[in-house]
Amino acid sequence: MAGHSRWAKVKNFKGAIDAKRGKIFAKLSKEITIATKLAGADPDMNPRLRMALFKCRGANMPNDNIDRAIKKGTGGGETTDFVDLTYEVYGPNGVAMLVELSTDNRNRTAAEIRSILTKSGGSIATAGSVTRLFQRKGQMIISRDAANEDQLMEIALEAGAEDFKAEAEGYEVLTDPIHFEAVHKQIEAKEIKCASAEVTYLPTITVPLTDPTAVSAVTKLTDLLEDHEDVKEVYSNAEFPEAAG
Repeated sequence: MAGHSRWAKVKNFKGAIDAKRGKIFAKLSKEITIATKLAGADPDMNPRLRMALFKCRGANMPNDNIDRAIKKGTGGGETTDFVDLTYEVYGPNGVAMLVELSTDNRNRTAAEIRSILTKSGGSIATAGSVTRLFQRKGQMIISRDAANEDQLMEIALEAGAEDFKAEAEGYEVLTDPIHFEAVHKQIEAKEIKCASAEVTYLPTITVPLTDPTAVSAVTKLTDLLEDHEDVKEVYSNAEFPEAAG
């Protein structure tokens, strides 16, 4: 994916917080509850909870909301069972998408996602046809004013990072998913703040979008999917023009 897209994702998340604060907090609360229910309330022993809490900090989610979500996950009264799903999707202009969800009603969610796709020029892809276009990686994004380049590179590579990239806006650290936690903790231990840190899907092949109509169509579908209450993440191999990022 083009370099600007990484930074655009961080900026777009920050910008969306005010516009969609209630919905973002609701999704984060749901993820905290699921993570806590599955592996307990100690983030040091629960990587999924640790990443959810990191996103909460980025969204400035109030501690009261976090505490309620954790208590809901540890409380005996919570009986709802959630299942994690990943849909492989082809969107407008041949853009490939992976859509991660957590749902308590697989049939309802499937029908709603298919409806969104049908109305927005998308379709469910054959199993494996989209996943082969992505690789699972740990990714940390750090702004230039948050770290010294040489120091950060040394910390990251010594901790087990696979790759370190310096760009105009900052730095990107890539890891094998297995080593993500160790590298992230080492960077945080040096009081270096990440603008974004997650285990994500990165495209191996991108689809450049130059036509404004294609940009609009892909953006609309992405927004509709991300607005769905069960959707956690939408990954795509779309490469947007600089102005669109």
